Amino acid sequence: MSTQRKAQGAWRFYQVMAFVTGVMLLLLVAEMVLVYLVGVGPDVEAAIGWIPFVHGWIYVVYVASVFNLWSVMRWGLGRMVALVAAGVVPVLSFVMEHRARSWFAADVVARFGGEAAAARRV
Repeated sequence: MSTQRKAQGAWRFYQVMAFVTGVMLLLLVAEMVLVYLVGVGPDVEAAIGWIPFVHGWIYVVYVASVFNLWSVMRWGLGRMVALVAAGVVPVLSFVMEHRARSWFAADVVARFGGEAAAARRV
């Protein structure tokens, strides 16, 4: 498998996980507001009690996708830290995915030059 193909696969995996993590983080915030601020009853608490558990595991997969993208693209440690932190702050994963898209597009063109026509579809 070519390096460019690995990079595009890593990008797609990260892109999906950034979206899923962002949505789950928003659900987690809503769950926390309902449980700790609104004080919903035990029936509602039981119905939404799965959200923290699922979010935790999705975040683990998100961190794996960040590490995969970071290692394939050979980015600096600061970019990895920024992307990992984006999965912890509500809405930031959407913002950082947008920023990472420009990083990825620029680096793919720089590394693969004329072969990067497919990367422009990012």
